Amino acid sequence: MCWAHSPPALFIADGDTVITETIDANGFDKDGIARCSGPNPMNGPIFVEGAEPGDALMAEIIRMTPIRATGWTRQVLAANVVEPERVRDLPKRERTDWIIDIKASTVRLKEPVAGLEHLVLPLDPMIGCFGVAPSLGQASSTATSAENGGNMDYRGFRPGTKVYLPVAVPGALFFLGDCHAIQGDGEIVGTGVETAMEVEVRLSLRKGQKPNWPRGEDAASIFTVGNARPLEQALQHATTEMFDWLMDAYGLSAVAASHLLGQVVRYEIGNVFDPAYTIVCKIEKKWLPKI
Repeated sequence: MCWAHSPPALFIADGDTVITETIDANGFDKDGIARCSGPNPMNGPIFVEGAEPGDALMAEIIRMTPIRATGWTRQVLAANVVEPERVRDLPKRERTDWIIDIKASTVRLKEPVAGLEHLVLPLDPMIGCFGVAPSLGQASSTATSAENGGNMDYRGFRPGTKVYLPVAVPGALFFLGDCHAIQGDGEIVGTGVETAMEVEVRLSLRKGQKPNWPRGEDAASIFTVGNARPLEQALQHATTEMFDWLMDAYGLSAVAASHLLGQVVRYEIGNVFDPAYTIVCKIEKKWLPKI
């Protein structure tokens, strides 16, 4: 699958709420029927009336509800997250099935492995892949990410989070998919617990407020996202975006923004499996000046 300037599947007004059913990263729906090939089939694009280049599209994640009682992962660490001399010793990256208990809000292995017989994890839904159409008529794989969003696999993209994306084309052309029942930082086995979800998201415009890279906020923090390889470059994008945000929106000087970042910044890791890595630069709202 790729991000491209496809004909819109839906037209909405600024501020409308959309409820949609996603399929999993291999293209299987809530009934286990193959609807599309992978990786990461997307729902969309959604055309937002009035969206123009130079705007920000705010995607507010309101709700994520699993609509399938099963999910799947790969069972072994990705080769790029272990020391090179250990790669040849890794077992095959076979598929493992998981049980999603929606009523109990838990996730567990369908066939427990030795030592994990009692492993029961909390249901913690997140969106692995979403964004808007890239600039200049580009088409890029949904296996990766860039300024427009994409396959970022950041655990913070969950209900209660607002994300601000840079609009590069009329209508923004918003996509989403690749939902996970739970996932650790980095997606270091190459998957979360992949499943089908019903997702409710509100799409609103912030006219003339286009960021260079995705920005976001939840109840406690603001954050910026950098997508690139090597990891150092992703960190640079995320830090620069936060530096600019603090100066432009909060009125801080370069020195003041540097002091704040230097002492209270926190970094979190999104995807480190796919072609572009994701780094998140985060500041708790309690440290921000009042605006």
